[in-house]
Amino acid sequence: MSKKERPPVPERLPAPVVDSHTHLDACGAVTAADVAVLADRAEAAGVTRMVTVADDLDAARWAAQASTWDPRVWAAVAIHPTRTKDFGAAEQSEIERLAKQERVVAVGETGLDYYWDYSPPQAQQEAFRWHIDLAKRVGKPLMIHDRDAHSDVLRILDEEGAPETVVFHCFSGDEDIARRCVDAGYVLSFAGTVTFRNARALQAAAKLVPSGQFLVETDAPFLTPHPFRGRPNEPYCTAYTVEFLADLRSEDLAGVCSAVSAAAERVFRLPSVTSR
Repeated sequence: MSKKERPPVPERLPAPVVDSHTHLDACGAVTAADVAVLADRAEAAGVTRMVTVADDLDAARWAAQASTWDPRVWAAVAIHPTRTKDFGAAEQSEIERLAKQERVVAVGETGLDYYWDYSPPQAQQEAFRWHIDLAKRVGKPLMIHDRDAHSDVLRILDEEGAPETVVFHCFSGDEDIARRCVDAGYVLSFAGTVTFRNARALQAAAKLVPSGQFLVETDAPFLTPHPFRGRPNEPYCTAYTVEFLADLRSEDLAGVCSAVSAAAERVFRLPSVTSR
């Protein structure tokens, strides 16, 4: 089977879950009809809601608009840390305008990325501080991108004063970082990376996070869960990661689904869904 082919849609989960971080535009969606196709495929697997996330200004405008096209879709807006080299007043004004919209449920993804060399650390840090302040001003959760920058991310959150709700998107830390985040009250979101065979430290971290303090995401079209790594990812693949986490944590699958949904509803202030 070609690596370019999508993974099969798994059997529907026993209770609905939320894909807390996806990029529907990068999955190929352009129109409302495209979004509906992705959401329908996800719903068939029990992934009934999703947050589509922006990484630049055009994507932020699109995500905010797409969230109005389908009741299963919400949005998060920010400028990705790798794109902050030229982050100025015009970009700030537009992101703030979009962040205030009703179906935009988070400020993100923002943070620090020291893996890529697209934006200087100083520019990233200044933009991160601005997004922290924005999240507090609009009263919405902060969705963090943290790649090879754990210490600086945690330091800046301490220095600025973290918003009421902080989500570490695609959490990538070890047990020590996970404990520090849990103790601070932060929410950790696990992507398909937790299923990878070489992710022992991340799996150990996932075991210790209390129920109700973690989310599940795809970061689609990236980070497709094992055993489909390398194929295109979509929101429906959240189901594979939820199943893996339930097994990893030796917990009932339906219970993990319910905990993930409840956490997403609390974090993003989504309406409760109690049935399939």
